Amino acid sequence: MQNPPQSVVELLRALVRIPSVNPDGDPGTPHTGEEACARYIAAFLEHSGAETFLDEVEPGRPNVIGHYPTQGSGKPRILFAPHTDTVSVGGMTIDPFGGELRDGKIWGRGASDTKGSAAAMLWALHELREELPTLPIEVHFVGFMSEESAQLGSQHFAKHHSRYDLALIGEPTSLKTVFRHKGCLWADVHTTGVAVHGATPELGVNAIVKMSKLVQLLDTKFRDLLAEVGGEDKWLGASTINLGMIHGGTRSNIVADACKLRVDIRTTPGLAKAGGAMKLLGDFVTRHDATARVTAASEAFCLDTDPANPFIQKLIAAGGSLTGAPWFCDAAFLAVAGTPAIAIGPGSIAQAHTKDEFIAVQDLEDGVTFFKRYLRSLAV
Repeated sequence: MQNPPQSVVELLRALVRIPSVNPDGDPGTPHTGEEACARYIAAFLEHSGAETFLDEVEPGRPNVIGHYPTQGSGKPRILFAPHTDTVSVGGMTIDPFGGELRDGKIWGRGASDTKGSAAAMLWALHELREELPTLPIEVHFVGFMSEESAQLGSQHFAKHHSRYDLALIGEPTSLKTVFRHKGCLWADVHTTGVAVHGATPELGVNAIVKMSKLVQLLDTKFRDLLAEVGGEDKWLGASTINLGMIHGGTRSNIVADACKLRVDIRTTPGLAKAGGAMKLLGDFVTRHDATARVTAASEAFCLDTDPANPFIQKLIAAGGSLTGAPWFCDAAFLAVAGTPAIAIGPGSIAQAHTKDEFIAVQDLEDGVTFFKRYLRSLAV
């Protein structure tokens, strides 16, 4: 690696300066995709003594994988796993790829979510590179592509790689251990009608009017039903619904024959165990409008990892106290495939996705110290 970084601050600034914006939606820049960032991380992993791989998930969008050397065989395996993509840079008030260092902070898109976690993990592993082979665990690293949309990287990895004894998913959690988080269902509610001339609406059936009745019910009775069926989770609260987008009709002078409502349901483990949000939503809608239908747009699973896992107990002992999160991440896809997973990393989620994203240098350095302390504690 030419001109390798000499500190975790230099490493993070270098990562922020490499655009790796998720191309879905409106990225706000033509410089999208994770390949350049993945290649830089691969070079740094090799600089730290790891064997590296680029595993292409979509054209020009690979996961980057590193295997650190180990002595002996049959050891438990630990995976460090931040993501390499970022959200859109549209509307940012700072240079998103500047990696500026000022006021004790590093500024730019991804500084908090999650290049800060990646840098802290990578630097901790770099500083322990001579000790890693002798630890009673085998250490791997993966940088997932596409976490910010569809989580294609973690799904691909979970499908093609064997399970681990623990995966530490890099997210800005203030170094708390997120062992439980909500899932997310995006679903579309469809109503249909009969289109006629707008001058004689009484001759048709208006799909928008039909939807308006469902909107009221979903925002009241169904919201209460979610809380009742899923229960109140100690860490996450109740399942929730947001009525996010609606579209109906084709012209103002035509009675609308179709209307679609997109809802966002954040699900608790209790709701998942009770049959899930999709079934609950579908049954509710058809009870109130037999002609309406519900289709799933996407679904991310909730996370419910057993904190009694001995590797998680070591995290807690190292200072990573347990917490829950209303958001979701790659951890759930690994957990479904059989790998106990948690989310953890330096920085605050409050800085993620903001117009002036940053991470405090002290938080970043504390992350390095924490991950080193955790790994060393596994040898005790």
